[in-house]
Amino acid sequence: MSQSASQNVPSNAYLPEKTQTALSAFNKLNADAKLALLYLVYKKMGDSVTPAAPAATDPELAPLLMDNFYTLSHDQQLDVMRDIVNGADTDHSHAYGALKENNQLMVWYAWAQAMGQSVVGMPANYQAEKPVTEVLGHIEGLEFEEQISLLREIVSGMGFSNVQPIPSQAETGKTASL
Repeated sequence: MSQSASQNVPSNAYLPEKTQTALSAFNKLNADAKLALLYLVYKKMGDSVTPAAPAATDPELAPLLMDNFYTLSHDQQLDVMRDIVNGADTDHSHAYGALKENNQLMVWYAWAQAMGQSVVGMPANYQAEKPVTEVLGHIEGLEFEEQISLLREIVSGMGFSNVQPIPSQAETGKTASL
């Protein structure tokens, strides 16, 4: 049962079945396939997939990801992206894991906008494998709001964080006190 990084609620409690199917298919991909899919989502869907609630994002919260990242070599950038996708215990992955979903979406959006320029791009001869195109098809078949919910769920499952969810009342048997 997957859970969002910022919620103590299983995703199957609030995501429609079609969105859960797409999330499950995404989670089965390897790191490079996940990166390719994120690239293709932004490339194929263009301006319709923008950072959710742009007014709620703050690029200055993640200087390691929004400033320093662009100074890395393309090989180093790819390593950072893989570390984030894999939830590795690294400085960049910690910086990413400390962000809320809207800021995580903003990071991927900013990187996608710079891909092939100041951010490592896809190899010119890249051909998406069948599992990637299938997940992309799932995403394209969702309504816009479902796409954004799915992308929030995807990005919140990446990065590294030591923060543990707060146990629920059902788990502790205790009521919250003021």
